[in-house]
Formats: sequence, structure tokens, C-alpha cells
Amino acid sequence: MFFKSNRIIKTNNRITAILAHLREDVAGIYIQKKLDELDKETGTQDWDDFVQELKKIFSNKTKVADVEWKIKIFKQRKKNMADFIIEFKALAMKADKNDLHTIFLLKKNV
Repeated sequence: MFFKSNRIIKTNNRITAILAHLREDVAGIYIQKKLDELDKETGTQDWDDFVQELKKIFSNKTKVADVEWKIKIFKQRKKNMADFIIEFKALAMKADKNDLHTIFLLKKNV
């Protein structure tokens, strides 16, 4: 509706409008990278490619992969056992893995 009401038709203008509204955390990093790419390009971006890129970057699959990586490098070190288990359980819930895999990672990390 925003695009239609403001008559934003050109693809580069649409992409710029979307990037202008993304600011926090990972989105901020992505925006900077994308704006640098837009500055270097002289042609028009492909709208479908841009939408697919957004879906890929901000999908739940990438979030789950990030959590899995955090679990793999998560170590107890000098943490209290109760604190370690609470943090580990929170990460395991986010990763949405089965119990057998979670137990394997817990044994590996303690």
C-alpha cells in the first residue's frame, strides 16, 4: 500500500524505500552491505532477486543455523552448573533439535 499510495514504481526506489525502514541488529549490517552494492551498480536491480534475498537472510532457517552454531561453541568453562544448564536448555529450545542430539551436544560441551 505504501508503494501504491506514494507511486513508487521503479525497482531501485522500492528497494531503497525498504532498506530505509530496516535498521536494527542484523538488518543494519545487511542494509550497509546492500547500499554499498547499490552504489557500485549502474543498472536496475531485479525485484524478484531482492525479495528472495530478503526471505533467505531473514528466514527461520538462518536463525536456527545460528543457534546450532552457538550450541556447538558453547562451553561450561567456569560457569556454575545450574547456570550452564539453563543457558544450554534455552539454546537447545531455540534450535528445535531432538533430545538425542541435544544430549550429545550437552555431553560434548560440559
